[in-house]
Amino acid sequence: MHVPHLPRVRPVRALLSALCSVALGAGLLAGAGATTATAAPEAPAAGAAAGSKVVGYFTEWGTYDREYHAKNIETSGSGAELTHINYAFGNVTGGKCAMGDAYAATDRAYTAAESVDGVADTWDQPLRGNFNQLLKLKKKHPGLKILWSFGGWTWSGGFAEAARNPVAFARSCHDLVENSKWADVFDGIDIDWEYPNACGPSCDTSGRDAFPELMSALRAEFGPDYLVTAAITADATPGGKIDAADYAGAAQYVDWYNPMTYDFFGAWDATGPTAPHSPLNSYSGIPKAGYHTSATIAKLKGLGIPSSKLLLGIGFYGRGWTGVTQSTPGGTATGPAKGTYENGIEDYKVLKSTCPATGTVAGTAYAKCGSDWWSYDTPQTIATKMTYKNQQGLGGTFFWELSGDTADGELIKAID
Repeated sequence: MHVPHLPRVRPVRALLSALCSVALGAGLLAGAGATTATAAPEAPAAGAAAGSKVVGYFTEWGTYDREYHAKNIETSGSGAELTHINYAFGNVTGGKCAMGDAYAATDRAYTAAESVDGVADTWDQPLRGNFNQLLKLKKKHPGLKILWSFGGWTWSGGFAEAARNPVAFARSCHDLVENSKWADVFDGIDIDWEYPNACGPSCDTSGRDAFPELMSALRAEFGPDYLVTAAITADATPGGKIDAADYAGAAQYVDWYNPMTYDFFGAWDATGPTAPHSPLNSYSGIPKAGYHTSATIAKLKGLGIPSSKLLLGIGFYGRGWTGVTQSTPGGTATGPAKGTYENGIEDYKVLKSTCPATGTVAGTAYAKCGSDWWSYDTPQTIATKMTYKNQQGLGGTFFWELSGDTADGELIKAID
């Protein structure tokens, strides 16, 4: 994924915000970095303080029903706010990294109106699709870095086979990421393994080593000039998913972790109780102790993972129930609330007008409208989470995912 990293000069407003972060404590991270010679940290962007990473996931399938393209990143103003984009997802199959949707990634022809720079694709150009549009976005924002994320909820099944020969897996990933057709697009790789050794007591305990061995192989293959990151579980309960893999042992090989501090609660528990899916901290009546962001961060830091290698996760969407009569959290329900693409989940850009927030709890928002009950983050609750991020000295913020934000980038601007 790479050309030499260029310094990123961020907007004055973002720079001032970053300096505020230093004052609040993010500056305590200065000097924190990789713990081994093979895990060299990314050089900070010009004008950026420690703790200022803003990483957004951009979905490959957004080109279809969501009609969300790289141009939307630019027109929303998000391109000027982002430091990194995670392109989701590549597949993991046959022990190797593999293309997800080749048509969306490299073949789809963009019209002038759809293109980042207003120039239409031609039939004979060697690269089209999302990859070419992301290249155009990088030209507008020379410091922007893009990582190819592999796995995710649907495609994590292949990691077990990949872990049997991590060196071969890492080589396949490098060969794919740096394919000559798109060698200038990517600046690193992001691994989203959901979840290493999470098969319960029947697992061989030696399986805890699979994750650090995989990440070690990736670092060795990609070298110090590429970014190597991973999205990891937020389950900090005793014996939970954090305990099932050696995330602390792998920390020396990654530039940072993205703990997925959302989806703690949702309408997979169809009758409730209703609960915010991304609470910052605990509250009276929380359905499961330890299911909140601050518990996740405390657990990972307690394992010895540097604060600078932990990013705060935010969801740009809500989770909700229907058949609810109680306005505050803890009510019963009859099932998931109706969503645009999937019941029980809805983008922030929709919820902000269809079911505006009616209250806050545990550093996040909730809303009761009719018999529906939703929880989601707003610009105001994101500001609260940014204060927490700075106080904890975390390396920055990441979010899932860009298309959930408003057309003018309301949530990402609250992060910055």
